Amino acid sequence: MPRRLTPDAWLFVVTLVLLSTGVVMIYSASAIVAADRFHDPYFFLKKQVFWAVLGCGALWLTLRTDYRRLEKLVLPLLGLSVLLLILVLIPGLGVSVNGSRRWLRLGPLSFQPAELAKLALVVYLAAFLANRIGHGTSRATSGSETRDELDQFWRGVFPPLAVGGVLALLVLAQPDLGSCLTLLVLTVGLLFLAGAPTRWLAMLVVPALPLAAFAVYMAPYRMRRVFAFLDPWQDPRGSGFQIIQSWLALGGGGLFGRGIGESKQKLFYLPEAHTDFIFAIVGEELGFIGATLIVLLFAVLIWRGLRIGVRATDPFGAYLALGITVLVATQTLVNLGVVTGTLPTKGLPLPFLSFGGSALLMTMLATGVLLNISQDARV
Repeated sequence: MPRRLTPDAWLFVVTLVLLSTGVVMIYSASAIVAADRFHDPYFFLKKQVFWAVLGCGALWLTLRTDYRRLEKLVLPLLGLSVLLLILVLIPGLGVSVNGSRRWLRLGPLSFQPAELAKLALVVYLAAFLANRIGHGTSRATSGSETRDELDQFWRGVFPPLAVGGVLALLVLAQPDLGSCLTLLVLTVGLLFLAGAPTRWLAMLVVPALPLAAFAVYMAPYRMRRVFAFLDPWQDPRGSGFQIIQSWLALGGGGLFGRGIGESKQKLFYLPEAHTDFIFAIVGEELGFIGATLIVLLFAVLIWRGLRIGVRATDPFGAYLALGITVLVATQTLVNLGVVTGTLPTKGLPLPFLSFGGSALLMTMLATGVLLNISQDARV
């Protein structure tokens, strides 16, 4: 008997609105650049529409398939992710863009294995916590049995940290510090939500900070990003150029914006206007009100995701929903922080809105899983 489709209406509507807004804004932000580079103003739009349609298909498929089947696919997903992350590092197989080898070419399309690795890690963490700890293990409801289990570092904390660490190191080798930190934040964040003792997590986070600082120090371009974050006006035509142009876009939109298609900064001023910095174009064309509405849509998405996780009827569904929500929330907050200048520049896209096929496909697939869980959750 087919499952009755009654997903969370709030989450479904917000997903469609964000996806539609992303398609419109990508065309607005990329048409001039696409016409100049490829003699086709619809070049990026056509690609994004293709991935959006594919993503909608993935969402529908995961919505109709019981999410509990993912628990049996943990090892294949992890194995495939590790394999692809290794293949992308091999010259001739991985596509290098701006010094980073992050993509595998699939005919006319390219795929970023790091995006699959994020989702695979979420599924693994959910399965691990569900099998090892069980339900009712949030910080609000954790009991002595849960606490005893998590107190065992090598049994309850080390395995997920090891898996997340391996994936993070492979991603860092591309290099992609933003996705690397996302994987680590996802692992620590879900362990924290599951009730892991803060002393274990603190013992891991504190040594990680100097290691992250060393990774930044060893890469000159990362050091330039940090200095640009601290004072972009020291080098306004160099390392500080992008964030200054982003501020000009956000400020130029005023309260109501210039109007769709009327951005000035997308005219070869703001780099990556249709990818990592698309929110700056949103602010310029839709104004403070439009940008605020977009942020509120993400807030609703995160609220519904957390609600689904807390009210899920089984432990795997609970941790899976929480993990997906933490992943989307982390990438959203980091991207908005970069665009507004409150964080150093990182190459993380804004979910649903930024141009990028593999990122959009994985986000839509993950959202479909979240909607699937909501069918059984008491929301």
